[in-house]
Amino acid sequence: MQVNQGWLDGSRRVVSPNVNERPHGEISVLVLHSISLPPGRFGGDAIERLFTNTLDPDEHPYFAGLAGLKVSAHLLIRRDGECVQFVPFDRRAWHAGRSSWWDGGRLRRNLNDFSIGIELEGDEIHPYTAQQYRALASVSHALMATYPALTAQRITSHARIAPLRKSDPGPAFDWAYLRQCLDRP
Repeated sequence: MQVNQGWLDGSRRVVSPNVNERPHGEISVLVLHSISLPPGRFGGDAIERLFTNTLDPDEHPYFAGLAGLKVSAHLLIRRDGECVQFVPFDRRAWHAGRSSWWDGGRLRRNLNDFSIGIELEGDEIHPYTAQQYRALASVSHALMATYPALTAQRITSHARIAPLRKSDPGPAFDWAYLRQCLDRP
Protein backbone atom coordinates (compact mmCIF):
# COMPACT_ATOMS: atom_id res chain seq x y z
CA MET A 1 0.00 0.00 0.00
CA GLN A 2 1.07 3.54 -0.73
CA VAL A 3 -0.28 7.02 -0.19
CA ASN A 4 -0.41 9.25 -3.27
CA GLN A 5 -1.51 12.87 -3.00
CA GLY A 6 -3.30 12.14 0.27
CA TRP A 7 -5.17 9.08 -0.99
CA LEU A 8 -4.49 5.44 -0.15
CA ASP A 9 -3.90 3.36 -3.27
CA GLY A 10 -6.44 0.58 -3.51
CA SER A 11 -8.98 2.19 -1.21
CA ARG A 12 -12.51 2.88 -2.36
CA ARG A 13 -13.22 6.61 -2.31
CA VAL A 14 -16.44 8.02 -0.90
CA VAL A 15 -15.77 11.74 -0.59
CA SER A 16 -17.11 13.46 2.54
CA PRO A 17 -18.03 17.15 2.60
CA ASN A 18 -17.08 17.22 6.32
CA VAL A 19 -13.50 18.32 5.85
CA ASN A 20 -11.34 21.42 5.95
CA GLU A 21 -7.70 22.46 5.86
CA ARG A 22 -5.25 21.57 8.60
CA PRO A 23 -4.09 24.80 10.27
CA HIS A 24 -0.37 23.88 10.22
CA GLY A 25 -0.16 20.89 7.88
CA GLU A 26 1.11 18.67 10.71
CA ILE A 27 0.25 14.95 10.70
CA SER A 28 1.70 13.25 13.77
CA VAL A 29 -0.92 11.03 15.48
CA LEU A 30 -3.12 8.17 14.33
CA VAL A 31 -6.43 7.87 16.22
CA LEU A 32 -8.37 4.59 16.13
CA HIS A 33 -12.15 4.54 16.45
CA SER A 34 -14.93 2.00 16.16
CA ILE A 35 -18.29 2.44 14.49
CA SER A 36 -21.33 0.36 13.63
CA LEU A 37 -24.66 1.71 12.46
CA PRO A 38 -27.01 0.95 13.97
CA PRO A 39 -24.93 -0.11 16.98
CA GLY A 40 -23.90 -3.75 16.85
CA ARG A 41 -24.93 -4.19 13.22
CA PHE A 42 -22.23 -4.60 10.58
CA GLY A 43 -22.37 -4.20 6.81
CA GLY A 44 -24.55 -1.90 4.77
CA ASP A 45 -23.89 1.68 3.79
CA ALA A 46 -25.09 3.59 6.87
CA ILE A 47 -21.55 4.60 7.88
CA GLU A 48 -20.87 5.97 4.42
CA ARG A 49 -24.17 7.85 4.49
CA LEU A 50 -23.34 9.29 7.94
CA PHE A 51 -19.99 10.62 6.70
CA THR A 52 -21.59 12.10 3.56
CA ASN A 53 -24.56 13.72 5.37
CA THR A 54 -27.09 11.48 3.59
CA LEU A 55 -28.19 9.24 6.47
CA ASP A 56 -32.00 9.18 6.68
CA PRO A 57 -32.98 9.85 10.32
CA ASP A 58 -36.31 8.06 9.77
CA GLU A 59 -34.71 4.81 8.60
CA HIS A 60 -33.89 3.54 12.11
CA PRO A 61 -34.72 4.92 15.58
CA TYR A 62 -31.00 5.26 16.40
CA PHE A 63 -30.39 7.41 13.33
CA ALA A 64 -32.77 10.12 14.59
CA GLY A 65 -30.19 11.04 17.25
CA LEU A 66 -27.59 11.54 14.53
CA ALA A 67 -29.68 13.96 12.46
CA GLY A 68 -27.68 17.04 11.53
CA LEU A 69 -24.41 15.58 12.83
CA LYS A 70 -21.48 16.49 10.59
CA VAL A 71 -18.62 14.05 11.12
CA SER A 72 -16.07 12.21 9.04
CA ALA A 73 -12.97 10.08 9.27
CA HIS A 74 -10.10 9.69 6.91
CA LEU A 75 -10.58 5.96 6.52
CA LEU A 76 -12.98 3.15 7.39
CA ILE A 77 -11.72 -0.43 7.60
CA ARG A 78 -14.63 -2.81 7.09
CA ARG A 79 -14.92 -6.24 8.73
CA ASP A 80 -13.52 -7.92 5.59
CA GLY A 81 -10.50 -5.56 5.50
CA GLU A 82 -11.84 -3.30 2.73
CA CYS A 83 -10.59 0.28 3.09
CA VAL A 84 -12.98 3.13 2.30
CA GLN A 85 -11.45 6.60 2.28
CA PHE A 86 -13.57 9.69 2.91
CA VAL A 87 -11.01 12.47 3.37
CA PRO A 88 -7.47 12.87 1.96
CA PHE A 89 -4.93 12.37 4.73
CA ASP A 90 -3.44 15.84 4.22
CA ARG A 91 -6.79 17.49 5.04
CA ARG A 92 -8.59 17.68 8.39
CA ALA A 93 -11.38 15.14 8.98
CA TRP A 94 -13.89 15.70 11.78
CA HIS A 95 -13.41 12.58 13.91
CA ALA A 96 -11.85 13.44 17.27
CA GLY A 97 -14.18 16.14 18.60
CA ARG A 98 -13.12 17.71 21.89
CA SER A 99 -9.82 15.98 22.52
CA SER A 100 -6.42 16.35 24.13
CA TRP A 101 -3.06 14.56 23.96
CA TRP A 102 0.06 14.71 26.10
CA ASP A 103 2.80 15.22 23.54
CA GLY A 104 6.38 15.54 24.73
CA GLY A 105 5.34 16.92 28.10
CA ARG A 106 2.82 19.43 26.76
CA LEU A 107 -0.93 19.17 26.54
CA ARG A 108 -2.28 19.62 23.03
CA ARG A 109 -5.94 20.00 22.18
CA ASN A 110 -8.02 19.69 19.01
CA LEU A 111 -6.46 16.52 17.63
CA ASN A 112 -8.35 16.86 14.35
CA ASP A 113 -5.73 19.52 13.54
CA PHE A 114 -2.83 17.04 13.45
CA SER A 115 -4.22 13.50 13.47
CA ILE A 116 -5.49 10.90 11.04
CA GLY A 117 -8.73 9.20 12.07
CA ILE A 118 -9.33 5.56 11.19
CA GLU A 119 -12.67 3.96 11.93
CA LEU A 120 -12.84 0.20 12.37
CA GLU A 121 -16.23 -1.27 11.57
CA GLY A 122 -17.05 -2.80 14.90
CA ASP A 123 -18.03 -2.07 18.45
CA GLU A 124 -16.65 -2.46 21.93
CA ILE A 125 -18.08 -5.97 22.38
CA HIS A 126 -17.37 -8.02 19.27
CA PRO A 127 -13.78 -8.97 18.46
CA TYR A 128 -12.31 -7.25 15.44
CA THR A 129 -11.35 -9.48 12.51
CA ALA A 130 -7.91 -10.66 11.46
CA GLN A 131 -8.54 -8.94 8.11
CA GLN A 132 -9.05 -5.64 9.91
CA TYR A 133 -5.81 -5.95 11.89
CA ARG A 134 -3.85 -6.85 8.75
CA ALA A 135 -5.37 -3.96 6.81
CA LEU A 136 -4.76 -1.57 9.71
CA ALA A 137 -1.11 -2.64 9.93
CA SER A 138 -0.65 -2.20 6.15
CA VAL A 139 -2.33 1.21 6.23
CA SER A 140 -0.25 2.24 9.26
CA HIS A 141 2.98 1.26 7.48
CA ALA A 142 1.97 3.29 4.42
CA LEU A 143 1.09 6.30 6.57
CA MET A 144 4.33 6.09 8.58
CA ALA A 145 6.31 5.92 5.32
CA THR A 146 4.53 9.02 4.02
CA TYR A 147 4.32 11.09 7.21
CA PRO A 148 7.58 10.66 9.18
CA ALA A 149 6.19 12.18 12.40
CA LEU A 150 3.81 9.20 12.65
CA THR A 151 5.29 6.24 14.50
CA ALA A 152 3.88 3.08 16.05
CA GLN A 153 4.13 4.82 19.43
CA ARG A 154 1.87 7.60 18.16
CA ILE A 155 -1.09 5.32 17.44
CA THR A 156 -3.78 5.87 20.04
CA SER A 157 -7.48 5.44 20.66
CA HIS A 158 -10.44 7.77 20.77
CA ALA A 159 -10.81 6.66 24.41
CA ARG A 160 -7.35 7.98 25.28
CA ILE A 161 -7.82 11.40 23.70
CA ALA A 162 -11.40 11.94 24.93
CA PRO A 163 -11.67 9.68 28.01
CA LEU A 164 -14.72 11.33 29.57
CA ARG A 165 -16.70 11.16 26.31
CA LYS A 166 -15.53 8.11 24.39
CA SER A 167 -14.43 4.52 25.00
CA ASP A 168 -13.73 3.24 21.48
CA PRO A 169 -12.35 1.09 20.02
CA GLY A 170 -12.96 -0.52 23.41
CA PRO A 171 -11.91 -3.68 25.20
CA ALA A 172 -12.63 -5.84 22.16
CA PHE A 173 -9.65 -4.23 20.40
CA ASP A 174 -6.45 -6.28 20.82
CA TRP A 175 -3.58 -3.77 21.08
CA ALA A 176 -0.98 -6.55 21.54
CA TYR A 177 -2.09 -8.23 18.32
CA LEU A 178 -1.94 -4.92 16.46
CA ARG A 179 1.66 -4.46 17.69
CA GLN A 180 2.52 -7.96 16.41
CA CYS A 181 1.00 -7.10 13.03
CA LEU A 182 2.95 -3.83 12.93
CA ASP A 183 6.21 -5.68 13.63
CA ARG A 184 5.74 -7.78 10.50
CA PRO A 185 6.98 -6.24 7.25
